[in-house]
Amino acid sequence: MRIGLVIHWFDPQRGGAEQWTFQLTQRLLAAGHEVHVVAQGFAAAAAGLPIVPHSLGKIGSRLEFAAAAERKLRTLALDVVHDMGGGWYADVFQSHDGSRLALWERKLASLPRLVRPLKRWMTKQLPRYREFRRLVARQFADPQQIVVAVSKMVAEDYQHYHGVPGEQIRLVYNGVDTERFSPASCRPYREAVRQKLAAREADVLLLFVGHDFQRKGLATALRAAGRLAAERQPVRLLVVGGRPRQRYLRLAQRCGLGDAVTFAGAQNDPLPYYAAADALVLPSFYDPFGLVVLEAAACGMPVVTSRFTGASELLSEGVEGYVLSDPADHEELAQRLQPLLEPALRRRMAEAARRLALRYTFARNCAELLAVYHEVASRRQATAQKACQKVLLPVR
Repeated sequence: MRIGLVIHWFDPQRGGAEQWTFQLTQRLLAAGHEVHVVAQGFAAAAAGLPIVPHSLGKIGSRLEFAAAAERKLRTLALDVVHDMGGGWYADVFQSHDGSRLALWERKLASLPRLVRPLKRWMTKQLPRYREFRRLVARQFADPQQIVVAVSKMVAEDYQHYHGVPGEQIRLVYNGVDTERFSPASCRPYREAVRQKLAAREADVLLLFVGHDFQRKGLATALRAAGRLAAERQPVRLLVVGGRPRQRYLRLAQRCGLGDAVTFAGAQNDPLPYYAAADALVLPSFYDPFGLVVLEAAACGMPVVTSRFTGASELLSEGVEGYVLSDPADHEELAQRLQPLLEPALRRRMAEAARRLALRYTFARNCAELLAVYHEVASRRQATAQKACQKVLLPVR
């Protein structure tokens, strides 16, 4: 098939969606498909792939990107166009950010109550948000387009906030590379990284991974870890991603964590940190899927996340981890983390988490997307046949 992929930047180092798209491209090429990539720019790593690149160059706004992508795509004879959330001209639309409107609502819940009315007004009036609304309105306007949701939560958001009919939506969970993320891959790193972090053998190292600290619930994680530390539990918190902003450093000190928290910053390869950790903590206020949940599970690690993380739908309570009902409730999070201080329980959950990840591989993810692509191709073929029959009907 001739497949077109649309993304702002074709660069696996820029973020989760970009890395996922890069991996998808590699899989499609290995399967013999011709892959066209429409993007503003391409990383050096793209030069090693036999793709057909279509660079849009520097673009000032999201609306301009979507319009430029449409102009380019209309000149290409493709079997299917798969947009990753930046454009509006596609056969398959899959936003890795989920519903932008749902995201705004959930982020409001992470703010102090007195601030929420002002922030809500801003989401309606400021140019940046108005541009997003215009973009989103066009992205969900085509009734013939297939909309891929990365979780049931996102599928429900598309229906509730954007009026997308259920029959237009396909649920395709993200997948993980279970060879790269595995207990065997982690083993060589564990001891060295824990020594670097000054983590003792008896310490339970909790891992938080994410760039958007507010949306991912870092404040809740810090308060919960502080609560356990105040009870003299052997807990340490490792924060990977983002920048160690002063407000979170101050909060860590107020929580009494002291040297028991480490801000490692953004990392090109998170695997050594998965290797060093004993459990993943991700109390997100809104995460369409949360690939780090599957990555941690694949490495053999229990997970504690919130019900607003799409990947939580894959977890069985008390089997691979725990799911919070309220991502702002640090008391609930501390209670969920308490059982994980027991090594035997952690081992059982780690084994269950690995088994779960093996059911949601990246190969499975790609196969399900290819099924959607073939659905698009079949529709086009049927439409073409009907058009041909109309032309060939005898004139009476």
